[in-house]
Amino acid sequence: MSKRHLPTRDGVSPSFAWLPHGSWATLGEYLAHRFPMVDADSWRMRMARGEVVDERGHPVGYDDAFRGGACIFYYREREGETPIPFDEEVLFLDDELLVVDKPHFLPVTPGGRFLHETLLVRLKRKTGIETLVPIHRLDRETAGVMLLSVNPATRSVWQSLFRFRQVHKEYEALAPLREDLRLPVEVCSRIERDEQFFRVREVDGEPNAFSRIELLERRGGHALYRLLPSTGKMHQLRVHMNALGIPILNDGFYPVALPCKGDDFSAPLKLLARSLRFTDPVTGQARQFDSRRRLD
Repeated sequence: MSKRHLPTRDGVSPSFAWLPHGSWATLGEYLAHRFPMVDADSWRMRMARGEVVDERGHPVGYDDAFRGGACIFYYREREGETPIPFDEEVLFLDDELLVVDKPHFLPVTPGGRFLHETLLVRLKRKTGIETLVPIHRLDRETAGVMLLSVNPATRSVWQSLFRFRQVHKEYEALAPLREDLRLPVEVCSRIERDEQFFRVREVDGEPNAFSRIELLERRGGHALYRLLPSTGKMHQLRVHMNALGIPILNDGFYPVALPCKGDDFSAPLKLLARSLRFTDPVTGQARQFDSRRRLD
């Protein structure tokens, strides 16, 4: 769905919602149902400023007749958002690609309680590039190298690099040291969503997640490991390290889900996307980008 009906505002692109067919008399009645946390006065003020429009780009009003099948565009708003006190670093930028070194705790895209304090919004604000789109995933808790597409015309060829496993990904992690564990080791398992929506789990069946784990150096009772995933399942490395009996330090999900730490930034997950290596699908040039961060 095109979002051209409203411009990007302070790095935030407009959101959109298709209106279902239903018995609501007015648009306001539907909005109260769909967004119960947003009060009517807030919607009325946004609409008075022309910040809610339909698919034709026409401003709509709170008391307008409900029109099932239509689409509205609006800005998501978030008040009282806690600043995340860590900065991203742009490593590379051209007409096709933006490469960034992401800090821990910073989500990549808006969602839930995060809006302005996200990598995507920060970068749009910093660069003025409204077309930025992440090419792959990186957890909020994970730091390191992240790629974003600049050019919509070639976006699909960049995304295909990850879809067809043409990117060499290298991570580092701090975790307990197991003297009895013979490394390197190849870990393969089947990973599926857990009953807790924010977690995954290993199950019986054909493997769909593959990782190689190597020992880089001993650090007392802990060690620095090199993690080389050949697939990109959600939380794959965290689950595989836990399965080996060496869960990554400060992991709040594995082996057990701990209470949300909220705005406590004192104990980052000790997982770093160290480098990405691939052949540029547009120029054919060999590229490698490395994080400048270190796991202490």
